[in-house]
Amino acid sequence: QVQLAESGGGLVQAGGSLRLSCAASGRTFTIYRMGWFRQAPGKEREFVGEINWSGGSTNYADSVKGRFTISRDNTKNTVYLQMDSLQPEDTAVFYCAARTSVTSGYNYWGQGTQVTVSS
Repeated sequence: QVQLAESGGGLVQAGGSLRLSCAASGRTFTIYRMGWFRQAPGKEREFVGEINWSGGSTNYADSVKGRFTISRDNTKNTVYLQMDSLQPEDTAVFYCAARTSVTSGYNYWGQGTQVTVSS
């Protein structure tokens, strides 16, 4: 089992920045990739970006490319989501997730953290 805990959400004005953290615990040696997702009110959960746990390569949704950056600190078993130039449409609950297999989807999820961007 892998446990995930997000932190760092809050209220920020448009154009501002926030950094979310996701601390992994448990069988972290099984993690293949970590991802960030978000769910805005009344909308389905959407992919934000992801990072390979070992190699560090990243992949982002078009809507956040150039504004959001994912990084990791394997010594702390923590993944970060740096969000810059935030806009009201970025308001959502942000979730981190872990994949433990190349062939499976994301099978472990955090509880989510609220990000609210005011105009």
